[in-house]
Amino acid sequence: MKKNILVVDDSALMRRVICDIINSDSSFQATDVCRDGLEAYEKLKTTQYDAVLLDVNMPRMDGLELLKRLQSDKIDVIVIMISTLSATDEKVVFLAMEYGAVDFVTKPTNIIEAKGEAFRAKILNILSTVLKVQRPVQASREPRQKKAPARTSPPKKKAVVKGEKLIALACSTGGPKALQQVIPYLPKDLNAPMVLVQHMPMGFTRSMAERLNEISKVTVKEAEGDEVLQKGYVYIAPGGKHMEVVKMTDGRHKVAFNDMPAIGGLKPCANIMYDSLSKTGYDEIVCVILTGMGADGTSGILSLEKRKSIYVISQDAKSCVVYGMPKAVYDAGVVDEVVPLTEVAATITKRVGVH
Repeated sequence: MKKNILVVDDSALMRRVICDIINSDSSFQATDVCRDGLEAYEKLKTTQYDAVLLDVNMPRMDGLELLKRLQSDKIDVIVIMISTLSATDEKVVFLAMEYGAVDFVTKPTNIIEAKGEAFRAKILNILSTVLKVQRPVQASREPRQKKAPARTSPPKKKAVVKGEKLIALACSTGGPKALQQVIPYLPKDLNAPMVLVQHMPMGFTRSMAERLNEISKVTVKEAEGDEVLQKGYVYIAPGGKHMEVVKMTDGRHKVAFNDMPAIGGLKPCANIMYDSLSKTGYDEIVCVILTGMGADGTSGILSLEKRKSIYVISQDAKSCVVYGMPKAVYDAGVVDEVVPLTEVAATITKRVGVH
């Protein structure tokens, strides 16, 4: 049975393009369209949809206000934002995810891009992932990597390691909202710095860092090159840059960026962050994997385990928007604790302590 999708956009042209994309896939159908949030609000009060593709800037009622109304009225629906990358929209889209949107797609700047394969693939991929639609696997010319065996026994908690520690967290789809259930619950005197990769484009990570900093006891910031890591700080990898951690000659550690191309469409990529940690001087690295599609972070953690003492915490399936990244690292057999989202902060704090 096809999944019913509601498209909300004030542009008639974009409504047509998005509907054509949805209807081009046999798994979905664009059941209805609305010109603004107010019209969509009235529809959603009486009609159930599998997902909503929602514009941000619209007359009468914008996308953010619609999400507030849906949250207030407890109308449960999967919402994917479609936004431009203007300075205004950066903060609005992050707030939209705080109010319940699960992900966003960058709106093309012209009709040629809108009708291009990249925009089409992005929409269909996100819909397929969040609605758990099985996609046919295309043949690849690349040699298949040997898959790590799935864990057959429950994770076992390791003894607490003494010494200097670092927290390295990665997340993707559903991550911005999930992080609001984690970062604000960390204590101000957390006995470790945290480096964090959230898959977002350039600009959005700064807005996310500013918002998290407003509501958190720890200091949250978008990472800057060459800044020295401090305990009680959370450093978010900037969109469009791969972040690494480098050991300095005096034994301290600093942030560094590299200009490698996007890996699998991801920049920043969590695997690069985890790979860099193998050369650091930390006594233990606490790796945390939250909701997200794909498997970013798993290969980096597997490589890191060969060189450093690590402790891996993954979010459980029930509390994930998309159980992709946590599942991948769990199936690889390196997870030490699986916890619901509401327990992630306490689990991190228990492992690294306070100072």
